[in-house]
Amino acid sequence: MRKLIILAAATASVLTLGSCATMSEDQCLAGAWGQQGYADGRSGQPASRLDDHTSACAKYGVIPDARSYYSAREDGLRDYCTPSRGFQAGREGSSYANVCPPQLEMDFLPAYRDGQMVYAAEQALSSARSSVSSLGSRAEDLDEKIRAKRSEMRASGLTDEQREQIRDRIGEIRREREGVLRDWRRAQDEVIDAERHLREVQYQLGNRYGRW
Repeated sequence: MRKLIILAAATASVLTLGSCATMSEDQCLAGAWGQQGYADGRSGQPASRLDDHTSACAKYGVIPDARSYYSAREDGLRDYCTPSRGFQAGREGSSYANVCPPQLEMDFLPAYRDGQMVYAAEQALSSARSSVSSLGSRAEDLDEKIRAKRSEMRASGLTDEQREQIRDRIGEIRREREGVLRDWRRAQDEVIDAERHLREVQYQLGNRYGRW
């Protein structure tokens, strides 16, 4: 269970806000830099995001209005740097680019970390359930192989040596199936643990961030 939580948390930590520019030619030519700055601030984009826009718009001969962009970005950050948005960002597995002013970050960060805790618990549960499903499918495939080999052994014209080879192969498949079933049972236990942990997280946070 601990490994699943660590894996989920690591997955969350590598998710980024995206470094490539997303502005189209029409957006560049429109020159709505205040609007773009506000949108980037509200989504928690770093100040370097303007560099991406500059690169994207250079091919169209457009130079961003940095003053308008950064002024509006500050307004967007005030909407982003709230406990509710911090919790949402953490729960979605989004990274935090250290963009909030200190006076806002002191409330934003605890909520963001709470969201990360929920994200990790949910990802751990999803991973455990995926393992159960995958291992169950593998066991069914092995059952089918055993049935096929049994049918093959009933064929006429086989030598004793050939039948013995088929029996050996069936034994190998059975042993593999036993291992898969052991893993499947462990995965089921991990699902139970992950469900319990998620309930604990939900209880711990209660309705602190509204219904989620």
